[in-house]
Amino acid sequence: MNAGIDKVSLATPEKKEFWRWQENTWYDETRNWQDAKIITCGIDVGSVSSQAVLVCDGELYGYNSMRTGNNSPDSAKNALQGIMDKIGMQLEDINYVVGTGYGRVNVPFAHKAITEIACHARGANYMGGNKVRTILDMGGQDCKAIHCDDKGKVTNFLMNDKCAAGTGRGMEVISDLMQIPIAELGPRSFEVDEEPEAVSSICVVFAKSEALALLKAGYTKNKVIAAYCQAMAERVVSLLERIGVEEGFFITGGIAKNPGVVKRIEKLLGIKAVDTRIDSQIAGALGAALFGYTLMQKQAGKA
Repeated sequence: MNAGIDKVSLATPEKKEFWRWQENTWYDETRNWQDAKIITCGIDVGSVSSQAVLVCDGELYGYNSMRTGNNSPDSAKNALQGIMDKIGMQLEDINYVVGTGYGRVNVPFAHKAITEIACHARGANYMGGNKVRTILDMGGQDCKAIHCDDKGKVTNFLMNDKCAAGTGRGMEVISDLMQIPIAELGPRSFEVDEEPEAVSSICVVFAKSEALALLKAGYTKNKVIAAYCQAMAERVVSLLERIGVEEGFFITGGIAKNPGVVKRIEKLLGIKAVDTRIDSQIAGALGAALFGYTLMQKQAGKA
């Protein structure tokens, strides 16, 4: 009996991963993929997350979004397997696969690799409509400002990949530091008496140190989160202003789900982002799958 008690007391409590965001899988239950003439797939292997998107005859059918693993080939396989298992599909049922994201050249079953900039523009065009002209992609380790035409073709872009500040990884660090689930950070950033000044540093390491200093100085956790959300917003807005922001503003990537950052960006720009019911995190993979569909149509036209 004592041995049992000793064993319990020596056990290490499981550490809670506050930064871990919700992985999800979805497919259109009103349709049957087996009725499709052309099935294409987009695989977006990013630094933080990986997505697999299935497009049937040019329309979104399903997707799986999950954490990127230790290597790109396995992350690509797991992302696709996650949606195929749900719907009873095999790799042989897919006509064309396009890889994108930083791991795009390491998608073992891809027929083609296309840059994430082109794919996010194409995906945003589908998700937000042909009036989308300016896209902000807030990824895991970098940010991109993109201009596109009414077909979703890139006309100009700028990117900032010098550090993780203003990215999904930066928000994960703050989530873990505050010990608050990442999905709660955005809403809690508005639960303050007054809007605080942004944290001064753009580096995640220094922002983390500054956040700890603010807590010691008497800031509530919500106020620190608000200061960090404001800093992220200011940083990406400076990138957007360098390229210029046109009406038809659309945000892709995981940070698009954080209202604390999005609403502050909108306030700084004086422009409201285009709403969509589709998960903003799948934009790159969706664009890749749509490119695959276009390539398949061209091949059929030549035949």
